[in-house]
Order: sequence, then structure tokens, then C-alpha cells
Amino acid sequence: MTNDKAGDRNFVASLQKGLDVLTCFGRQHSRLTVSEVARLTDVSPASARRSLLTLQQLGYLDGDGKRFWMLPRSLLVAQAYLSSRPMPSLAQPLLDALSERTRESASLGQLLDGDAIIVARSTARRSLSLGLGIGSRLPAYCSALGRVLLAGLPPADAAARVRAMRRVPLTPKTVYSVPRVLELVERCREEGYASNEGELEIGVRSMAVPLHDRQGQVVAAMSIAVGLERMGMAEFRDAFLPMLLRARDTLAQRLYL
Repeated sequence: MTNDKAGDRNFVASLQKGLDVLTCFGRQHSRLTVSEVARLTDVSPASARRSLLTLQQLGYLDGDGKRFWMLPRSLLVAQAYLSSRPMPSLAQPLLDALSERTRESASLGQLLDGDAIIVARSTARRSLSLGLGIGSRLPAYCSALGRVLLAGLPPADAAARVRAMRRVPLTPKTVYSVPRVLELVERCREEGYASNEGELEIGVRSMAVPLHDRQGQVVAAMSIAVGLERMGMAEFRDAFLPMLLRARDTLAQRLYL
């Protein structure tokens, strides 16, 4: 916990710990022990245990005495966000139409710490092996969505955030050094879109464009992904970038009329 939060009388540290515990579960961590949760959330085992047992009593988690896992009640948190914010609901039909027209998967993401988190998504008939869904997180340094969102930050802020990220090569094609990542982020600022070719998953390329608010600030990014075997990068850009931009512009009009 940072010092500014520690000095804020309105900051409830126990609530932060509980939310950190709840959000440490995922595809790679579906069933966790107390010690695993403590490691993932950077708290003591005793603190992790108290949070886990509290969430279990409230019906968000269940356990067998050794491991804990999430229950459907946890979906209430995500549903509250999706139903109360206009962006996901307005974006969904546009993503569905884009996906249906291209037969590819389309997503809308926002920046969360060092990741791009997907807030709306339409999965095409051609399913990619990443298995992404709403709430999935993609590392910002090597995803098209993430690079667009980083490009929306002031350059100094983007550079500081990239340096603070845990950056690892997910595939042999992953760009993860700070200078190269920042170079691609700057290219996105200049060109208005970002691309990715096999950096997250071998055989998959993607492209993303920024969504701006009335003040011109980047608030989200919209992307589309395609298998490498279907078309080359130039063909992918020429065929799908105009459609992606139209969908983005329509969403901006509906959000900020």
C-alpha cells in the first residue's frame, strides 16, 4: 500500500485486501491455497486467510479446507459495472456487427495498471486459442490494445509505466525491451493505430485504434484479431482498418453526442 493511501483516513485497507484477494483468481489461478493468495497479493498468510474466510462466508468464494475457488456471486461485481456504464453496452452491438462482417474477433479494452482489460468482446466463428473474454487482461507492452492505450498517455507517463511493468517474451516475436516498446508506442501516436504480429500468440495478428472522449483524451481502444494464415499484414490493414475506424467513430458518436 502506498504512503498516500496509508495517510488517508477515508481509505479502508481491509477492503483493499479483500478486493485484491478476489481479483487474484483467474484462468491460471482457479483454485488457490492461503499461501498462494498471500504471495499473489503481497500480504501475510494470516491476512490472506482472514480475507479468504470472510469472502467465503459472504458467498463469493468456496473452499475445501485447503484451496479456495470463486462462486457465481462474484459475477455481481462485474455485472454491476457492465450494466451501469454506457461504453460496454453501446460497444457490444458494434463489435458484434464488426465480428459478423469480418468473421474475426473484436474487442474493446481500457488501461488497468500495466494491462489492457477487455470490457466488451465479440467472438467470431474462427476461434483463436487465446480464449479471451470480458475481464481478460492483456499485457500492455506487447498487445495492440495496450500500445494504443499507452500512446494515449503523455509520453513521460507512458515511459514510466512501461519501465515499471513486468515485461517477458511470451513468444519468440514478443517485443519487450523498454526502448523498442516505446518506439512502437510512439509510432502508434503518429499513425493512429497499433498492430501486433505473433507477440501474444504465435499465428495471430491484431490491430487496434483509440477511442477519444470530447476532450480528445484516449479512454479506450478497439481491436480486431486474425490468424496469420488468413492474410498478410498489409492486406489485413487495408481490409480491416477502415471497418475498425468506422466502428470506433460510431461508438464515439453514440457515447459523446
